[in-house]
Amino acid sequence: MTALSLTLLAAMFPEPAKLPLIKELPDPLVAFDGTKITTAEQWHSKRRPELRALFQHYMYGELPAPSKVTAQVVRSDPKALEGKATLHEITLTLTPGGALHLLLVVPNGVKGPVPTFVGLNFEGNHALLDDPKIRLPEVWMYPNRKGVVNNKATDAGRGTAKEVWAIDQTIARGYAVATLYNGDIDPDRKEERGPLKKAIDPDNKAGTIAAWAWGLHRVVDYLVTRDDLDAKRIIAVGHSRLGKTALLAGAMDDRIALAIPHQAGCGGTAPSRGTVGESVERINTSFPHWFNDTFKKFNKEPQRLPFDQHGLAALMAPRPVLFSNATEDTWANPEGQFDVLQAADPVYRLLGVDGLADRKRPEEGRLSAGRLGYYIRPGKHSMTRSDWKIFLDFADKHLGK
Repeated sequence: MTALSLTLLAAMFPEPAKLPLIKELPDPLVAFDGTKITTAEQWHSKRRPELRALFQHYMYGELPAPSKVTAQVVRSDPKALEGKATLHEITLTLTPGGALHLLLVVPNGVKGPVPTFVGLNFEGNHALLDDPKIRLPEVWMYPNRKGVVNNKATDAGRGTAKEVWAIDQTIARGYAVATLYNGDIDPDRKEERGPLKKAIDPDNKAGTIAAWAWGLHRVVDYLVTRDDLDAKRIIAVGHSRLGKTALLAGAMDDRIALAIPHQAGCGGTAPSRGTVGESVERINTSFPHWFNDTFKKFNKEPQRLPFDQHGLAALMAPRPVLFSNATEDTWANPEGQFDVLQAADPVYRLLGVDGLADRKRPEEGRLSAGRLGYYIRPGKHSMTRSDWKIFLDFADKHLGK
């Protein structure tokens, strides 16, 4: 969608206080003007572009225009992971913008181009593998991450998140992994936007989640140029706030074949109208930079939103998406997330594909593997090696080996 068409559409949208109160999740197959969507052509030509504009106008902010991406492979190690993979460190120079520092690990000995998991990480690339040569981030780092001193990464953080990403397991299953530190795009700070965010979005029209999604799109710009990677099997993945990012990135970019927003909760996979866990008001108060200023006008009355998160899931249709959760992570509202998938299901059916495979939320430990997938395990808010096994099983089913 061009900036002009988005601007024109936004001019048609009233102020939040003038929107009607809608208690239930709005019908995704009813357009903003009340038109009922009954054909795939209507969905693609009218409702889908409208939903993309609505989410940007009222919630995430406007995704910046694409930058030109120039890639430089800074280092390659063909004997990574005991010879099972080739590791690349790649600098993506963005014009306008700055630089993204990509870690790409590709399995060795696999015939043909391979599918790729792409996502942002919280810890820095150096934390994901035991490799003393991986570049340390030079931007602001989360103070509660291992090995971070005075908000700077140190060697003490190397390899500390290798079980969080379990790259060795993914490589063994024949998938590549592409990841970068989210702070390269915009550090997760209330107080100040990062240099790259300021360069690509000088008027601050995008919230930080939208900027992170934009950064994933620029990584995809590069991935689709590589002969060793399958451009038709790119999987966006992320945990928590970066799960919100993965879903938004997939909803806004059809080159992403599958999205896995893990424990993404409010502002991602849980309903804004939900009464369990984090609320719109709480998330906007705690993390005001994640969304645009307009979204804050819904703090007291999220029922005035002309959409809910099932609309974002529906924007993935007919591509697969997996909502994964944990029983103790009630803050992310796992039950409400299943409601979101149920509400998105009619769009998948309209497009002639399956949606949810189960009408009731599946029991713990069982993957519901329809195109609208759902999984819940025992435990807390975290991303683990066992979660990655489920991600891989879901990708195997829908994208093939």
